Amino acid sequence: MSTQPRKILIITGEESGEMRAAPLLRAIKHYAPGTRFIGIAGDRCRNEGVETFADIRELAVMGFVEVIKHYPRLKKIFELTLQKARDEKPDLAILVDYPGFNLRLAIKLKKMGIKVVYYVSPQVWAWKASRVKIIKKVVDRMMVLFPFEKDFYSKHHYNADFVGHPLLDEVHAGTEASAFRTQLGLDTKRTVIGLLPGSRHNEIVRLLPMIYAAANILKENNPKLQFILLQAKTISDELLGKYARLAPEGLKITREYYNGINASDFCIVASGTATLETGILNKPMVVIYKTAWLTSALVRLVIKIKNVSLVNIVAGKKIVEELIQENATPARIIKEIQSLLDSPAKTQTMRNELAAIRTKLGNPGASQRAAKVVVEELSKTPALFKRSTSGS
Repeated sequence: MSTQPRKILIITGEESGEMRAAPLLRAIKHYAPGTRFIGIAGDRCRNEGVETFADIRELAVMGFVEVIKHYPRLKKIFELTLQKARDEKPDLAILVDYPGFNLRLAIKLKKMGIKVVYYVSPQVWAWKASRVKIIKKVVDRMMVLFPFEKDFYSKHHYNADFVGHPLLDEVHAGTEASAFRTQLGLDTKRTVIGLLPGSRHNEIVRLLPMIYAAANILKENNPKLQFILLQAKTISDELLGKYARLAPEGLKITREYYNGINASDFCIVASGTATLETGILNKPMVVIYKTAWLTSALVRLVIKIKNVSLVNIVAGKKIVEELIQENATPARIIKEIQSLLDSPAKTQTMRNELAAIRTKLGNPGASQRAAKVVVEELSKTPALFKRSTSGS
């Protein structure tokens, strides 16, 4: 007599969650061979064996206004997820980030009697602290990436699991910087600026024209500058093609994200996980972001932190410049990048500060530690051992 494979519902929601989930699933398969995964995911998680009933590209929206605009589609996917949960009866659900969708889902799953493990905490420490009450009721285990998050939950009488940040295992350049520049046809001795406009459709629409405008003027002022555009997996060639006429002369485009960042001397980065990835690779940067004005106005009413970029949040102080909303303009980008180009001392100070944040991210092995939490919860799930069948 043996049990059927363990079944996990996994919801990643967007590319950043997908990147966290894939190595977690790989580690779970190591500790619990034969585990079956179903859910909403992208190529990374499908490569780990997830049977998807929706793709993360269908959920890749951000901001109040954007969510309202796409609400009918999101609601349809939400209802589909609930139906799949009822039909498949997973032993456990892993919800990765994407709180607007996933916390609502957690409430419904809990009512179905499905255990919920949450990976990558909602930013309750920045805004919507009221969500902690919901989390305490419906999330069986919350796995956090930053030590200050564990401290935050402790203050609210909830024991979160600090597993460390998986980026410490993931962010590595496979090719030496000069060699990668040569592969792209760039001069190894001239300055390279990396352009990271984001991984969502709306980010490209709002940020890429502005980034290109700044890059063109920077190149006019210094013709020897070279540019690499880092294309996220979720961004199509077709979307980038719409802005090709705006691109600076000689622009190189690559999907080899970490090699591209590593080959850059400075970066212009959309706020998000990419700022932390750029920081781990120790590249001086300017952070930008712009969203719908109503979204921005509403966020400003509730946000509780001074800085928005992860590198500054982890550092606990401002170490890189943040150009947000009305401050995100080509002129401001040019000013900040030029100040780094003109001041080796400022650049080195920023490098030193970025190197220091690595020590605040825990130790390598985050995905393995997170997998052990999941497997531990699986082992405590009675329903797992009720579905047995004969066989070897």
